[in-house]
Amino acid sequence: MDTWIAGAVFLITYAVIATEGLDRTVAALAGGVLMLLLGIVSQEEAFAAIDLDVILLLASMMVIAGVLRETGFFQWVAIRSVHLAGGDPVRLLVVLALVTAVLSAFLDNVTTVVLIAPVTLFIAATLGVSPLPFLISQILASNIGGAATLVGGPPNILIGSATGLDFVDFLINMAPVAIVILIVALFWLAWVFRPSVRSSVDVAEAVASLDAEQVITDPALLRRSLVVLGLTIVGFLLGGVIGIEPATIALAGATLLLLVARRDVHEALAEVEWPTIAFFVGLFIVVEGIVAVGIVQQIADLLLQVTGGDPTLTTIGLLWFSGFASAIIDNIPYTATMIPVVQDLGNAGVPLEPLWWSLALGACLGGNATIVGASANVVASGMAGRAGHPISFRMFVRYGIPITVMSLAISSVYLWARYLT
Repeated sequence: MDTWIAGAVFLITYAVIATEGLDRTVAALAGGVLMLLLGIVSQEEAFAAIDLDVILLLASMMVIAGVLRETGFFQWVAIRSVHLAGGDPVRLLVVLALVTAVLSAFLDNVTTVVLIAPVTLFIAATLGVSPLPFLISQILASNIGGAATLVGGPPNILIGSATGLDFVDFLINMAPVAIVILIVALFWLAWVFRPSVRSSVDVAEAVASLDAEQVITDPALLRRSLVVLGLTIVGFLLGGVIGIEPATIALAGATLLLLVARRDVHEALAEVEWPTIAFFVGLFIVVEGIVAVGIVQQIADLLLQVTGGDPTLTTIGLLWFSGFASAIIDNIPYTATMIPVVQDLGNAGVPLEPLWWSLALGACLGGNATIVGASANVVASGMAGRAGHPISFRMFVRYGIPITVMSLAISSVYLWARYLT
């Protein structure tokens, strides 16, 4: 009976999140509370399932990004991108997408689009072009860039915390294929959006009106913030050598920045996306519920039956299944659900390393297919809609699905060539 109850709570929670019938944070917390009230998991089991490594890593990086935002750094980057592109809208689209991808690798893709999207809206208005091609390109680039590192996207953070894989592990195994995919994607986006970004104003005059130096509001704080961010990234790179977990490094970086920036702690903590943090809390409890009743084990057994335990079929199959599943539901709950499935597959004898990279690539890249596939998509589209430039589901999939299929095809070749031959 508990199996049916847990399964029903899980499916209803996912359905509400996917259809946005309720705010996703409320839906996840409600699902978690139901698992507790119905006796599927005890309070001790539920609280033990909440991964503090993920919570602290996300919150700490949000604090760092929030202080950096106060300095005008992201506006400076965007305006310098305009100058670098010479005001040419197509080149600017490529440059801004590239900047978004790089920032997403180190600040997580949700934080990056939150900071870049408002600036993009301003620049598009100044240049007299539609912001939609730029925003869609940045969403797609953020998920590709976020796939490259441990801290680039929530799926990777979840996998890293569950497996002990560190920043360098992700950089070595995920960055090479992410770079290839990004290059191909940028060429395709420049080609497909070229007719849509014709300017309606004097571009030279518009570019001349943008002064990058004027947007820097606090040069001293900017220098301190960049030094702390640099030290944090170095800490991520050396974490595996010195034996310090990424969450500890991020927490140390956020604390150091609060000390040197002398910012009010209440203001700094207000920059944290607490609804996102609460979403994770509820999600961890919901997933623990279906683990406790054995549903995850049944899913793993089914995958083994379908693939016969063959490493190649299992790895490539997991990649494409993850890609399609993440297109339909947010890749965060999907990844949280599949981590124990992959662990069970490993216990059954399937080589674990390629499975982890398969899950990470499928979840991160599959999120590009639809507007609800990843948190960055939902956040950016919401900001665009509030600014009077709504991104419809149909509009997004026109560009998201081709990018996703291309990304998964390249990833399939990469996984086969590097791990399965």
